Amino acid sequence: MPPKDEAASPPATPSQPAADDDAAPHRHHKDESARGRAHRLFLPLAEKARSRSIVIQNVQPQVNCGRYPVKREVGDTLHVTAEIFREGHDKLSAVILYRRISESQWRESPMREVNFGLAEWAGSIALYENARYLFTVEAWTDLFASWCDEVEKKLGAGQNVHLELVEGRELVEEAAARAQGDDAKRLQAVLDAFKALDDGARASLLLGQDVRAMMARWPDRSTAIRYDKELEVMVDRLQARYAAWYEMFPRSQGQIPGRSATFADCEARLPEVRRMGFDVVYFVPIHPIGRTFRKGRNNTLNAGPDDPGSPYAIGGPEGGHTAIHPELGTLEDFRRFVAACHAQGMEVALDFAVQCSPDHPWIKDHPEWFLFRADGSIKYAENPPKKYQDIVNVDFYCTDWQSLWEELLFVVNFWVDQGVKIFRVDNPHTKPVPFWEWLIREVQEKHPDVIFLAEAFTRPPMLKMMAKIGFGQSYTYFTWRHGKQELTEYLTELTQTDVKEYLRPNFFTNTPDINPPYLQTGGRPAHQIRLVLAATLSSVYGMYNGFELCEATPIPGKEEYLNSEKYEYKVWDWDQPGNIKDYITRINQIRRDNPALHELDNLRFYPSTSDNILFYGKMTPDRRNMLFIAVNLDPFVANDGFVSFPLEEMGLGPRDRFIAEELFSFRRLEWQGAKHWIRLDPYVNPCEIFRITRIGDVGW
Repeated sequence: MPPKDEAASPPATPSQPAADDDAAPHRHHKDESARGRAHRLFLPLAEKARSRSIVIQNVQPQVNCGRYPVKREVGDTLHVTAEIFREGHDKLSAVILYRRISESQWRESPMREVNFGLAEWAGSIALYENARYLFTVEAWTDLFASWCDEVEKKLGAGQNVHLELVEGRELVEEAAARAQGDDAKRLQAVLDAFKALDDGARASLLLGQDVRAMMARWPDRSTAIRYDKELEVMVDRLQARYAAWYEMFPRSQGQIPGRSATFADCEARLPEVRRMGFDVVYFVPIHPIGRTFRKGRNNTLNAGPDDPGSPYAIGGPEGGHTAIHPELGTLEDFRRFVAACHAQGMEVALDFAVQCSPDHPWIKDHPEWFLFRADGSIKYAENPPKKYQDIVNVDFYCTDWQSLWEELLFVVNFWVDQGVKIFRVDNPHTKPVPFWEWLIREVQEKHPDVIFLAEAFTRPPMLKMMAKIGFGQSYTYFTWRHGKQELTEYLTELTQTDVKEYLRPNFFTNTPDINPPYLQTGGRPAHQIRLVLAATLSSVYGMYNGFELCEATPIPGKEEYLNSEKYEYKVWDWDQPGNIKDYITRINQIRRDNPALHELDNLRFYPSTSDNILFYGKMTPDRRNMLFIAVNLDPFVANDGFVSFPLEEMGLGPRDRFIAEELFSFRRLEWQGAKHWIRLDPYVNPCEIFRITRIGDVGW
């Protein structure tokens, strides 16, 4: 729910931090200074003004003015910035207030002014739990810091500060009344010592670092101003940002032509999938398939008696979205497969397609959930001129929409109970935005570790909206970005603009529905190039089985696979000549070994003199892991040129020497300077990845 706007009145003070909180023990008390009492008396008049005595604005990060949460992962640090200022020369203090959304007490972390001229403040909080958090900013006039600043200036000018010292003592007295524990005793000792000192010694005493530190711990916050919004951050588990997906049709993982494979056959493939380095096994729908208007081979309208149909035509006499196709096995067999994945260090992602075949049990049991035409026939799915007679859509706005929405929530929770914590959602952009926002939040309130991937190939505003309302990952337009300029521009948008606050791009090299011309014509080099781009530009990527075999035979003139397993059983030769399994294994090993590739927003592009060589890099903040990737975007012709390393960003000077280890060939080169010549042959080395070691660094 959007937070209540509190701009018209002073906000309630935050609760005392929990006893085990690491933040400094700032607390509010009834004691207040004379200046504070004056401010309180002024409030009835101030409430009539729109502005407030301390201005807190441009708090970042936030999405759509705080309407949607920003996203982070467990172990991240949330960096918060704001513009904070007031009239005059008084000093300010500020904190970030934050709490889990289920908690009532605020914790806090200090902010500091990082640019006085622009009133810029910054602070950070560590995010250790997979949960939703609220955060905001609170600021107050730091009376003691202001006093110190004034007295130091007067002392520097040789002025008498006797009265100022009396005022300083009063501030310490007020703080001593607020303080607890040792600080209360120590502040009282300061007051006792003050009595016996002359003005010079008194000034030294009150301006001392110990007194300043204690006064900062027990400020007068009775007139603090809080930012008028509580912002939200969803802290997902790490797998939302860093993972490698392997998509498979479970019925095509066997060895007998014309017959469906089983979950046991899928389980037999897990060691190979794991050896290649994948950690998510993604199944297309595993439910019963309808027979009415079943599609035949290559999407023909007349299926033969042995054609299995499209798995996206969900539902038949055997059941619907909570049932399993009997050819694959039983629910217990599926649970066994999930357990086998976990034993291999992988997990299962399921396709959640909110659509039905005309034979789905819901149509008989809940006809009110569907649309019927004037002749009484059910309305099947269309995207003119395309027709999907084997699929009908539910009506999200039907009169009984609440029971429909609850049923779909039940479906997701049912599979969560079977051990599934990742869902790839089919075409979410064709369903209502409020439905997804509600469903994802409902699921994650009980299961915050569940991740949803949006397959939203649609207009940019809707694609981004799916991410804003809760989808933890998003399909993107990467599949159709091939040139140097368009890749640079698109990835810069994803990683260096506000988009990075809420959208995690999952770069799929291909899908069962997308066989791009680049792969159709580029052969083995094209598959290697697109693999490296997907695996290193983004921190989470995926591929559809068959990619490792460089399978890209198209239906002529279309981005679709000829003899697609969407409409037939297939038997694959997973070791056929020309496969790139070893190449995939190596790139996934490089990803695992190099933490710079586990991040998204550290991507930067660097110059290369060739229009066909894309050169980019990723580094960890401490520069202990620096990788630079050079990719020949032309799968047919060798290209060469100079690439420029960002020496200053790398912590190197122009004369410093460094080691460049090429991670495919294992060559070790000792280089000096920014520019270096490389040659990339699509049939030998279409891509090169250089790991940089600064000579003198230890621990590599």
